[in-house]
Amino acid sequence: MSGVSTYEPDKGAYICEQLALGRSLKAIITKDPDMPAMSTVFKWLLDHSTFSEMYARAREAQADALFDETLDIADESKEDYVKRKHFEGADEGWEVNGEAIQRARLRIDTRKWIAGKLRPKKYGERMIMAGDEEMPLEMNITIGGQKP
Repeated sequence: MSGVSTYEPDKGAYICEQLALGRSLKAIITKDPDMPAMSTVFKWLLDHSTFSEMYARAREAQADALFDETLDIADESKEDYVKRKHFEGADEGWEVNGEAIQRARLRIDTRKWIAGKLRPKKYGERMIMAGDEEMPLEMNITIGGQKP
């Protein structure tokens, strides 16, 4: 049913529910043939304020879900070590599985980055600007390359 442009509240609600669980819009749209095309969802966002508000709340909840996943990923350690085999087939013991650890780090960093973009006030990087008496902060404002 790809390409449907008429807003369907039940599909809009399903999309938002899945987003709030942490799924990507692309995954939701492509896994179910009854879902509208991504361009249709974007049109719904422009044309239907109720859907747009529900979608915005779902994206905020998605940030929370993704951030929560980081703890689960960090705590999962079953792939962190692998049995090392001797070239003749005998076990030599355990060794760190660097690939699995790096992959987990990437998964965590990606989720933190997305959460920071979706909810910058809650999960974004904070920049604190401070000055002191010896070196106060200065504000340089230019408009069109010239100071006002």
